[in-house]
Amino acid sequence: MSAQWGIEQAESPERDESEPAFLVDVDGFEGPLDLLLELARRQKVDLAKISILALAEQYLAFVEAARRLRLELAADYLVMAAWLAFLKSRLLLPEPPKSAEEPSAADLASALAERLRRLEAIRRAAAALGQRARLGRDMFLRGAAEGVEVSTRPKFEAKLYDLLTAYARQRRKTAVTQVTLQQRAVWSLAEAREALERLVGVAQEWMALDDYLFQFCLDAPTARTVRASAFSASLEMAREGRILIRQDRAFAPLWVKRGEQPSLAEAGV
Repeated sequence: MSAQWGIEQAESPERDESEPAFLVDVDGFEGPLDLLLELARRQKVDLAKISILALAEQYLAFVEAARRLRLELAADYLVMAAWLAFLKSRLLLPEPPKSAEEPSAADLASALAERLRRLEAIRRAAAALGQRARLGRDMFLRGAAEGVEVSTRPKFEAKLYDLLTAYARQRRKTAVTQVTLQQRAVWSLAEAREALERLVGVAQEWMALDDYLFQFCLDAPTARTVRASAFSASLEMAREGRILIRQDRAFAPLWVKRGEQPSLAEAGV
């Protein structure tokens, strides 16, 4: 009978030893429901003598008592009770003619067995999740996170044009926008001529011009303007015949001497 209906793969529920079993007391059998299902599979019990109504009433009483224990256990027993009701209905009712679209008993049994396997897998997964460590119960978070020191090294990549542009930008920031030129002391030609006139009055022989001008050279800038103005004035007086100028070689010192023409002081001018 069981081979014909394909119920060999239906599984009995797993329960702990401390959990109560669903004991059945019906006509022709007294004992656990899973044992009744196993005997029915092996055709050891005459299902035609078992009252399905009594089985249902006893199952409801068991569910009411086991509601506080494990609901999934009651669900498993419900599956077994449904199998028994299905088996007895197949015994009592005439077998209907098979159609091409109606699934066979083997297909139905295989589908139900697959559902039972999925249910068992879900139960095991739920049990595994319940045994895992929980945050706040089995493990705790650490304290404040430690600061991590991050060191950065800047790296610049630039061309020569970029460097020149940056340098010019910085120079423009510090460039002087207002320039004030200080007026330098200049020895005029009139002053130089007056000094040479005094030199002509006392220089009867050749005399180095630089030796005479040394008294007017107070510093380096003044020495340059004294020499330039004295040189220009000496050329002008040499043209007038007031003094004579001699230079032994190129870039040698200038020598001056009184000329044939009288000076302005001697002429009474």
